[in-house]
Amino acid sequence: MKKLLLTTLAASLIASSLSGCVAPILMGGAFAGSVLVATDRRTSGAQVEDQGIELRATSRLAEALGDRVHINVTSYNRQVLITGEVPSEKDKATAEQIIVKVDNVKSVVNELGVLGNTNLSARSSDTLITSRVKAALLDDKQVYGNAFKIVTERGVVYMMGRVTAREADYATNIVRGQSGVQKVVRVLEAISEDDLKQLVPAPASPTEMKSSPVMSGSGQPVMTNSPK
Repeated sequence: MKKLLLTTLAASLIASSLSGCVAPILMGGAFAGSVLVATDRRTSGAQVEDQGIELRATSRLAEALGDRVHINVTSYNRQVLITGEVPSEKDKATAEQIIVKVDNVKSVVNELGVLGNTNLSARSSDTLITSRVKAALLDDKQVYGNAFKIVTERGVVYMMGRVTAREADYATNIVRGQSGVQKVVRVLEAISEDDLKQLVPAPASPTEMKSSPVMSGSGQPVMTNSPK
């Protein structure tokens, strides 16, 4: 059974709720880092399904909630992350219910904030953070940066991908060290070191990177907190 990891690493509390102009629902995350097909750890079928999930979910959300919400839909290996802002708890629940019913969706992580939509300045800042994080992961030779999909919302960086515990810990240290990152949320599918060897050559010797057990043996989402 595939294991799923959901970990939140708190850097600091966001000081205040951001508000601004109304923005449309966005597909694939407002500021999602791209994953190169050649190094994607999903099957080609899963990649196609993820694209379909994002398209269908985006369309249904727009039809049901209109432009009063700002929702980003990101699917990775049929695991759907929704981020952004909605005006009420009812809208937040409605958005999740809509996505759960989309074909091929395996599970949903609902990270929608109940607050006013962010403004252009905040979103531009998120774009810069995503670019900075992605570049840092790609520059480090001890981690496969393209194994991670990065989404940033209100300074919170979400990490998606199929990775080992060692890779997750190592990459997290890189991400949380980048300027502007308020918090890191890991929505990762756990794979073993043996699984990794079948996908790609090991990026580094296990002795070169410190790791700690972070995977759930139950296959259910696990959330833990630690300071930045």
